[in-house]
Amino acid sequence: MAFKINHLHIKTSDPQKTVKWFVDNLGAKIVGENLSAETVGFRVDLQGLRLNVTGFVKGQKLEQHYGMEHLALDTDDFTGTVEKIKASGARILEQRQLPDGRNVCFFEGPEGVRLEVMEIKT
Repeated sequence: MAFKINHLHIKTSDPQKTVKWFVDNLGAKIVGENLSAETVGFRVDLQGLRLNVTGFVKGQKLEQHYGMEHLALDTDDFTGTVEKIKASGARILEQRQLPDGRNVCFFEGPEGVRLEVMEIKT
C-alpha cells in the first residue's frame, strides 16, 4: 500500500486572515475558494504543499478544533526568513541548531499554529 500527502488542513476562526498571513509571510498562493453554506474555505499552495484552510464545517460530526501540531518548511535564506517572520509580529518559540549544523526556528502563526523553518543542508 502506498501513500502520499493529499493536504494539510488548518481550521481557524478567520480563514481569510489566516490565508492572507500565509500568502504575505510564506509566499503561499490561493488556488481555490469555497464560500458555501457549509463552510468558508480556501485551497492554498504552500511551496508545493496543499493546505486546506477553513472554519468549522457545519454538519461534521467528528469533534472539531482549531490548529495543527506544526508544519516544517525548508528555506534557502534562513536568516532573511526569520527576520521577516519576526517583523510580522509572530511569536518565536525556539531557535536552535540541530546536531547536523542546520539552524531551525519554531514560531507561532495564526490561531496559535506552530510552524518551523529549517535551513537547507548544503
